[in-house]
Amino acid sequence: MTIKIRKQDALDYHEQGQPGKIEVVPTKLLSTQKDLALAYSPGVAEPCLEIAEHPQEVYRYTSKGNLVGVISNGTAVLGLGNIGASASKPVMEGKGVLFKKFAGIDVFDIEIDETDPQKFITIVKSLEPTFGGINLEDIKAPESFEIEEQLKKQMQIPIMHDDQHGTAIISAAALLSALDIVNKKIEDLQIVVNGAGASAIACTKLYMQLGAKKDNIIMLDSRGVIHKDRPKLGEIKAPYATSRKVNSLEEALVDADMFLGLSKGNILSGKMLKTMAKDPIVFALANPNPEIPYREAIAARKDIIMATGRSDHPNQVNNVLGFPYIFRGALDVRATAINEEMKMAAVRALTELAREPVPDLVSKAYGQKSIKFGRDYLIPKPLDPRLITTVSPAVAKAAIDSGVSRIRITDWDKYHQDLQKRIGIHREIASLMINRAKKDPKRVVFAEADNYKILKSAEILIEEGIAKPILLGNKDHIQHLAKSYNLELGDCQIIDTSLEEQKTEEFGKILYERRKRKGLTYYEGKKLMRGRNYFGAMMVQQGEADAFISGLTKDYPKTVIPALQVIGTKPEVNKVAGMYVISNKKRTFFFADTTVNVNPSAEDLVDIIGQTADAVRFFNVEPRIAVLSYSNFGSSQGEVPSKAARAAKLAKSKFPDLVIDGDIQANIALNTEIQQTNYPFSELAEKGANTLIFPDLDSGNIAYKLLMEIGGAEAIGPILLGMNKPVHVLQLGSSVREIVNMVAIAVVEAQINQTTAPA
Repeated sequence: MTIKIRKQDALDYHEQGQPGKIEVVPTKLLSTQKDLALAYSPGVAEPCLEIAEHPQEVYRYTSKGNLVGVISNGTAVLGLGNIGASASKPVMEGKGVLFKKFAGIDVFDIEIDETDPQKFITIVKSLEPTFGGINLEDIKAPESFEIEEQLKKQMQIPIMHDDQHGTAIISAAALLSALDIVNKKIEDLQIVVNGAGASAIACTKLYMQLGAKKDNIIMLDSRGVIHKDRPKLGEIKAPYATSRKVNSLEEALVDADMFLGLSKGNILSGKMLKTMAKDPIVFALANPNPEIPYREAIAARKDIIMATGRSDHPNQVNNVLGFPYIFRGALDVRATAINEEMKMAAVRALTELAREPVPDLVSKAYGQKSIKFGRDYLIPKPLDPRLITTVSPAVAKAAIDSGVSRIRITDWDKYHQDLQKRIGIHREIASLMINRAKKDPKRVVFAEADNYKILKSAEILIEEGIAKPILLGNKDHIQHLAKSYNLELGDCQIIDTSLEEQKTEEFGKILYERRKRKGLTYYEGKKLMRGRNYFGAMMVQQGEADAFISGLTKDYPKTVIPALQVIGTKPEVNKVAGMYVISNKKRTFFFADTTVNVNPSAEDLVDIIGQTADAVRFFNVEPRIAVLSYSNFGSSQGEVPSKAARAAKLAKSKFPDLVIDGDIQANIALNTEIQQTNYPFSELAEKGANTLIFPDLDSGNIAYKLLMEIGGAEAIGPILLGMNKPVHVLQLGSSVREIVNMVAIAVVEAQINQTTAPA
């Protein structure tokens, strides 16, 4: 899909609201006089003195360890050229946004109005006390080579000119994947490089480190083929000059295995491609227009492997796959440099990740049903959330192993979790559940196994050791789907309920005995058991499975009702309820009831409050509960405020240890400052609520869906509360990631049930 950018839209985007794209946000409270005294004078003197005595303590008491300077003089901005320092600022702000979004790294962008390399070096060197690392950006060659080299020698923090090394790292990863697909060796590769700027030189150098032979490379610049006998060649280009009698791009491409373009658009033709060797690798990376249009290239050569710098074509060589995660790994071990070992580690990590099964949320983000390793998928997609936990640890480990780290990471599992927290992959909640599930995987039966998402989830669950899936559905159809999508299900158990006559009869008899005084006949019980929701629930009830998952393609009641009839609620539960775990960037909240009870009474709400409190504790969080309405402690009259206030009072009496209050408005429940000023008597005034009980299904359902769609929140759920055994009903259209998270929760529930069951 090509995204059309209109000039006015772009200008409006950067101007609207607060001009620019970044701001500074305090990380400490500044609401009282004492806060101000601690943040500045006189309290700030203490960390100053500590740092003066022990310089490395700057990483402990300031933001230096998570702060990168994005620095440019605007001499080579994107495809715009030398537009000056001020005009480069929107790009540098944009780079800062990417650092923050993808790796949780803070950025100050600094535009320096200085083109003299030595003066520029002096200025940047003087900034070392401020930053944990320096990302040089959009500085023209050949000055960029000298600037980076001198700064690396003079400074003891990571320095990287991303225009050079970012493109080199990403394209090198793509090249290794391409070579694997076409079964060629890099040492045999005949390479044509069109362009001799910073990126082209860095790419060529890295390819040679991977094994490409210098004699197999022909490089061209704006004057043509770079020959050894060219006068005034210069020390930058000289190492890549050729002695071969080739005088043009057309001649160089004959029988070439690879074309790397970092030059300008539309200088390559389909006719020229046809002269290349079998399975040509063409990386046309000029922006915004590649050296040859994508469609023209694939029309000319059906066997081509093509990459560009554009997001609307396969295999986008995008630097965002590299720099955020490379700096993340470097910062986290306080590296003194970004060396060749760290760059190579990033290359290998990207190449390996491309071979892994692609999460459903990534496929969905790019409008594809599934993505798998091949000619159109050489490197991970920029929105793949696994990049930070794949590339950053590899870079950090390489820094430690190569001796440029100041600190060592010893608990890599914890580091993995810390990285997830930085970008909000459901924060601690999902990670906690998955890690607990892996310790003792349980049998989870899926009622809708004839669905790609379920099968993809099953593959992940098996591969990661989270659960042991049991698939209900037509065996031939399931195996055909798995084969079509190249899914590896191993010896996963598949049960076709339509063929299980004996088991259907056995289960039907059990259901009949449970419900014969509720109007169910034996014949009806047997008939119901032919349905997968009834059959799957009965497998759990009879101990043939540990948890039941359904609802991906069915309305909620069609899944809940069979589970209630077969498994039932816990003995002390009168009403089941649904809960969502809602996470934004900094906080996690629990919403109930969001899926089951249309208009619960005050007494029903008490039951829901008790179940929700237990569920919140299940996630290792102590609940602080607000019973919501449109009123604050009787400020308005009506059925909802009255019900909420009564429910809060009854719940407090039944659960005296709970922190609970209501009736209260949602914003007041979360805003401690307003509560402390206006309602200091509230039990929630000190810390605010983290668990919200809605007065009816309308309000709960509307709230969580709005937060997900326009509030940027992520959700785990719906989690069905009150069932006697683990049963969860997926939301219609759930993603694979949501399914996996739900299964992890079900597995942990089953683990707990097993340990608490009577002997």
